[in-house]
Amino acid sequence: MRLLANDTEAQDIAQEVFVKAFERFDTLRDSPTAGGWLKTVATNLCINHLRRHRWRWLSFSELTNSDQQNSDDHHIEFAAPDDVAETLARADRYALVEKALQNLPAAQRVPLVLFHLEGLTYEEIAAKLNVSIGKVKTDIFRARETLRRKLRLKLGDM
Repeated sequence: MRLLANDTEAQDIAQEVFVKAFERFDTLRDSPTAGGWLKTVATNLCINHLRRHRWRWLSFSELTNSDQQNSDDHHIEFAAPDDVAETLARADRYALVEKALQNLPAAQRVPLVLFHLEGLTYEEIAAKLNVSIGKVKTDIFRARETLRRKLRLKLGDM
């Protein structure tokens, strides 16, 4: 869901993953690496799906970034909850972050998710997406900046 930002498409990909797993059930049944295999297949199917629909991605030149900063050291951090009210507030903030992530253009969201949530390196992302390392770095930087702006507006209200 994080890679595709579309519930229906994510469900379709999930079905494809399980069809592939069913086809290889005999080899995956007792494999200790079946979970990693499923994750890899899901990621690759999502990337392939996005690649087929790349024409829908926004060009970065179309995005305005008037308050862009040249630093990657700005992070939004949430304090650990001390009580139930804080736990609920944290859940609300998490939902806002997830929604903001889903609203990113695919060209920004995909590299950001692969880097921060999947733990891939810039080189691995560049290879998977068939783009240059410089483009991956730029896309991730712009995704962070876009998220920062969106979250600054939303979290300022909380």
